[in-house]
Amino acid sequence: MMFRVNGEQRSWYEGMTVADLLGDMGDSQHYAVVRINDKHVSRPYFEKTLIPDNSEVFLIPLIAGG
Repeated sequence: MMFRVNGEQRSWYEGMTVADLLGDMGDSQHYAVVRINDKHVSRPYFEKTLIPDNSEVFLIPLIAGG
């Protein structure tokens, strides 16, 4: 079972959340939003949002500037 993150194949497991994905990746970058297929998920919902098998996930980083 697989899914794609920013175009890269990754292994999927049942019950995987967005927070699990970021933890598994060891990614310390802060993401404001994650897009799963056509659904946008904001940071407060990362721990509750399940990633379905065969999905397309895009990590959208927090950008600040002025």
